[in-house]
Amino acid sequence: MSTPVTKRAPQVGRSSAAGYRGTKVRRQRVRAAWLFLAPMLVALALVAGWPLLRTFYFSFTDASLSDTAGAAFIGIENYLVFEDGAWYGLLTDPVWWTSVWNTLYFSVVSVSLEVVFGIIVALLLNAEFKGRMLVRAAVLIPWAIPTIVSAKMWAWMLNDQFGIINHLLMAAGIIDAPIAWTASASYSMWAVIMVDVWKTIPFVALLVLAALQMLPKDCYEAAEVDGIHPVKVFFRVTLPLITPALLVAVIFRLLDALRVFDVIYVLTSNSTSTMTMSIYARQQLVEFQDVGYGSAASTMLFLIIALAVVIYLYLGRRQLGVDQ
Repeated sequence: MSTPVTKRAPQVGRSSAAGYRGTKVRRQRVRAAWLFLAPMLVALALVAGWPLLRTFYFSFTDASLSDTAGAAFIGIENYLVFEDGAWYGLLTDPVWWTSVWNTLYFSVVSVSLEVVFGIIVALLLNAEFKGRMLVRAAVLIPWAIPTIVSAKMWAWMLNDQFGIINHLLMAAGIIDAPIAWTASASYSMWAVIMVDVWKTIPFVALLVLAALQMLPKDCYEAAEVDGIHPVKVFFRVTLPLITPALLVAVIFRLLDALRVFDVIYVLTSNSTSTMTMSIYARQQLVEFQDVGYGSAASTMLFLIIALAVVIYLYLGRRQLGVDQ
């Protein structure tokens, strides 16, 4: 005699209740996240958002440093205006476009050199050798020194009269006469690039080193067993695996390089050959006391940096194969 089999009805109610509880928990987590983020967002809006909006507003006025309250709205005249048969404004100023070119040139060259040398330093620090921890600590010293201090230190070292750089080069027979590294239009840009690279290589090396220490060891052991050349292993295995860390390092360094001010101003002041967008904006705001025109330059600086970051992030997502 066979026993009848009773089919169990699908537990729709239980699964629906579990999904509801999961959705409710998710909403609670989102609310808790916003609750914890609220103080930081308020502080960010007061510290960064309000000054940024004020800068946007002043860029459409004729405000001066001595009278910002009595500024009158003049539209886009600070950016571009046609008067007496000629165009005037920021977008027609050759000094502004020179500062834009200097900023982009400085950013591309310095960040590229920092990435190359940062990877080399990280690979060396990742190797096993005696005193590795001491060397790692010593490498971080340039990054730990305040930028103003390091720039002033290099300004004395690069001095054409009593700088040690000229003394060493002349003693080695490389040059015959002292070179004005920070005063010459031919050498000043490369001088500030060298100082910036020296200071920020440790930052890139630290991020790359952290990525290297997270890599799996089995793929390297397999490559060693197969007799694959280390250079080929680096380009085929190591470099693709550390690309996310490199993208983070480049985006941070690119942001710093595009708004660079301190190291260049200390070394070369307002020299046109090294003037960046930040130095141009500071000159208009402080020395010429033209708040409206200087705010227009600051606004353009913000827009150029934002555009560069968006393009870089888009290309980085395409490189990593991240879907929208």
